[in-house]
Amino acid sequence: MIQMRAMSLMRGGKLLLENADITVFPGHHVGLVGRNGTGKSSLFALLRGELQTEQGSCELPPAWRIASVKQETPALDQAALEYVLDGDTELRHLQQQLADAEARHDGHAIGSLHDALATIGGYDANARAAALLNGLGFQPDQIYLPVKAFSGGWRMRLNLAQALIARADLLLLDEPTNHLDVDAIFWLEDWLQRYPGTLMVISHDRDFLDAIAGQIIHIEHQRATSYSGNYSSFERQQAEQLAQQQAQFEKEQAQKKHLQSYIDRFRYKASKAKQAQSRIKALERLQAGAPLRAASGFQFSFKEPPQLPNPLLTMQQVQAGYGEGDAAVTILADISFNLVPGSRIGLLGRNGAGKSTLIKLLAGQLKPQVGVVQLNPGVRLGYFAQHQLELLDLQASALLHLQRLDPNASEQQLRDFIGGFGFSGDAATAAVGPMSGGEKARLVLALIVYQKPNMLLLDEPTNHLDSQMREALVFALQDFVGAMVIVSHDRHLLRTTVDEFYLVAHQQVQPFAGDLDNYHEWLKQQASSANADTTDGSSGKADRKAEKRQAAERRQALKPLKDKVAKAEQKLEHVSAVLAEINQLLADNSLYEAANKAQLTELLQRQAAQQQALQAAEEAWMEAEEALHQASEQDN
Repeated sequence: MIQMRAMSLMRGGKLLLENADITVFPGHHVGLVGRNGTGKSSLFALLRGELQTEQGSCELPPAWRIASVKQETPALDQAALEYVLDGDTELRHLQQQLADAEARHDGHAIGSLHDALATIGGYDANARAAALLNGLGFQPDQIYLPVKAFSGGWRMRLNLAQALIARADLLLLDEPTNHLDVDAIFWLEDWLQRYPGTLMVISHDRDFLDAIAGQIIHIEHQRATSYSGNYSSFERQQAEQLAQQQAQFEKEQAQKKHLQSYIDRFRYKASKAKQAQSRIKALERLQAGAPLRAASGFQFSFKEPPQLPNPLLTMQQVQAGYGEGDAAVTILADISFNLVPGSRIGLLGRNGAGKSTLIKLLAGQLKPQVGVVQLNPGVRLGYFAQHQLELLDLQASALLHLQRLDPNASEQQLRDFIGGFGFSGDAATAAVGPMSGGEKARLVLALIVYQKPNMLLLDEPTNHLDSQMREALVFALQDFVGAMVIVSHDRHLLRTTVDEFYLVAHQQVQPFAGDLDNYHEWLKQQASSANADTTDGSSGKADRKAEKRQAAERRQALKPLKDKVAKAEQKLEHVSAVLAEINQLLADNSLYEAANKAQLTELLQRQAAQQQALQAAEEAWMEAEEALHQASEQDN
């Protein structure tokens, strides 16, 4: 059992928790909620032994094994499957002992260690790791690729798989759904529901917490309050408490008003002085409750755009993907898609099917391979994607970003607007650089909202946002009058803002007849069909052959791009070497004497030419690298 008594916790000089009493019983599944910065991750660090309490105590069984998700993954040559297996430290320890015993030919130890491995299911470890990777969206041919071959988001999935395979008594998961799509979240929910150990999860995904948590610990104003039940139950209980708090506050306000009235009337009358003094003391003793604060601090809405052209966007028989010519990789084909005012579309589909490719195509970030994407000249596009955060000016403030959009607006007008996104007072003028991911995401949303878009394209808009900001976004989107297309793993956002779903699968984009629950059932049916096929021997062999053929086709498709990158690298190295040689010659002081003027002029001309060649070579290399990266990921 985890027990914290009268505990205070500080980090970086900031008091996060004060006099907290928290109890978590063995086997309980707990959701840890609260605004960003309230101390949830610091509480995990305390449980891992990385922090100490300022006061009070934090006790958990000393024999408990704790597993959590690493936040960084080095670019390793190790295969993904082997990297995941490293999470099972007991397995790795026994395997090392077995290797040592075999090296010294210790037959008795070898036998005992084989028995120990069998007891912990060591001979099924590869299958367990492969199942975890499959559930998290990895294809069979990917599990043997080196860790360094994966992008940052996929490496975080590897870290999650490594934590899940660990033989832990306590599993700590900090925002585990942030790098997952809806398919993987459904799988993770099923897996965690069966997890027998103690589970603590930090998450702003209410649907996820509803599915896996039986206890909620809410951290706010340096206090930790425990609620029984899932997230929806927590919201109901909290609403009741806030209503009672409001009623108590109003009652105390009325009592204060009555006491103050008596004091004002009689405090200077000798006959009533004693009674007045007693009323003054009663007023001082009266503990005024805090008024109900239903507002989250985030409040905004999309203003009506200047115009709503119809249609906003048209595409007919469009093909999209990455690369050019023989190296082209097609992700989507034969797309016919129109957007009209009032369209509220959510995109569903497995990871890599092309949801983000479609969003990039609609946003003009990706040119079609075939066909034309026709945007109405009156479109005011609001495009949110994770890379938009990287385009912010790190030296500028939130206020300055707005001033650049609208130089004619008064500072007070802009402050009033940006305050609805949590940038009030000094926060409005603070530099973007040190901001958290959630703060940067809020700022990008603010810049989009301010421009009064009539078409919204949102690719995972809730990543890094806490529950209060997510709710504010939901309310704003519900009143949005333009067209919107959303890719999100936040099912609450999809359920409350989307009217229709489109399924992206098998290079097609088609309307999906149903809701998210129907999509969950569809995923299960797809998985069952795949399992049924693999149980049949001939089908299994055919599938494996098909997988190998597809992997070979992918490698073949990527080869021209890899060759192009290699050629660009060779060109870059050659130009750099020539330029370095010229610069070395120019370092000779004698070259600048009058007698060597002609030679100096020639070298300077060659230097200028090589510098231009170097710039061209760098651009060619970067374009080749980007094309290879996009084609390798085949989009998230």
